[in-house]
Amino acid sequence: METVLSGIQPTGKLHLGNYIGAVKNWVKIQEEYRCFYMIADLHSLTTHSGKAEEINDNVMDIYMDLLACGIDVKKSVLFIQSAVPAHTQLHLILSMITPLGWLERNPTFKEKKTELTNTDLNNYGFLGYPVLQAADILLYKASKVPVGMDQIPHLEITREITRKFNSIFKDYFPEPTPLLTEVPKIAGIDGRKMSKSYDNAIYLSDTPEVLEKKLKKFITDPAKVYKDDPGDPEKCTVYPFYKIFINEAKKKETAKGCKDGTRPCVQCKKEIADTINHELIGYRDKKEKYKKNMDFINKTIIDNNKKANEVAIKHIKEIYRLTGMDYEW
Repeated sequence: METVLSGIQPTGKLHLGNYIGAVKNWVKIQEEYRCFYMIADLHSLTTHSGKAEEINDNVMDIYMDLLACGIDVKKSVLFIQSAVPAHTQLHLILSMITPLGWLERNPTFKEKKTELTNTDLNNYGFLGYPVLQAADILLYKASKVPVGMDQIPHLEITREITRKFNSIFKDYFPEPTPLLTEVPKIAGIDGRKMSKSYDNAIYLSDTPEVLEKKLKKFITDPAKVYKDDPGDPEKCTVYPFYKIFINEAKKKETAKGCKDGTRPCVQCKKEIADTINHELIGYRDKKEKYKKNMDFINKTIIDNNKKANEVAIKHIKEIYRLTGMDYEW
C-alpha cells in the first residue's frame, strides 16, 4: 500500500474550499492508501507568528472538524506537525542541499508576496516553506501527495530536493508524485478564491442561516442584471457548486435555465444553500459530540502523534546514518 501525506494549516477555521478541495478527497483515499494527515502548525508560523493562542485554538477546532468530516483514525494517522520533532530535523538537513534559486522562483512564494501585503513575509521561514514541506512528505517516505493542478509546481520543488538528496547520499526517498484531484475552483463571497486571508469564506462552523445569508451575497454573471436576463453559468461563482453537489441531470437543467433566462439567480443560491446544509448535517452533529468529549479528542491526538513519531523516528535515524551523523554517543 502506497503512502500519502497531506496537511492543512491552522491559520483559521476550516472553510468550504478546504472541505471541497482537500478533506472530501482525504476521506475517500484513506480507503486506498496508507494516509498521514497533519495539522501543519509549524507552517502557520510563516504568516501567523506571534499568534500562538489563536493557532492553538485552531488546531483543536480543525482536528475535531477533520474527524467530524470522516477522517477515520483506524485507517489514517491524524497528527500535529509540531508534535513530531523529526520534521524540523529533516527540514534542517534538506535546507543544507537546497539551492536558493529553487526557492526564489517558487510561484507560490511570488503569489503570496503579492497577495498578503498586510503580512510581514520577510523571513527565512516563508522563503524556506517548500523545504519544510519536502521534509513533511519525505519523512514518511510518501510516494503520493494529493494536489490540484495549480499545486503541481510547488510539489516539483519537493521532487527536485528528493533527487538532490538521493544523488548526494543514497537512493533513499521515493520521488513523490501528485495524486491529482479534479475540483472546480471555488470562489468566495467577493469572487476571489475562497480563503481565510481574504475574509470571504463560508466556514463549516457557520450555522445554516449564516451559510444561506453568505451565499446570497455571491456574485453571479454580471450580465444577468434582471431575473429574466439570459446568463452564462460558467461566469457565475455559484454554478461550480452545482458541479460538486448536484447530479448531472439537475446541473444541465440549471445551466439551460440560466442561459435562457427562466431561472433566477436567487433560486440557484437557495437551492445550493439547502443542498450544502443537508450535506453538513452529519458533520455538525459529530462536531457537537466531539466538543462535549474533549477527553476523547485529547487521547486521540496523543495516540496519533505517537503513531506518527514511531515512523518518523525510524526514518530520521536512517537518514542520520546516511548523512554520517549516526554517532555512538
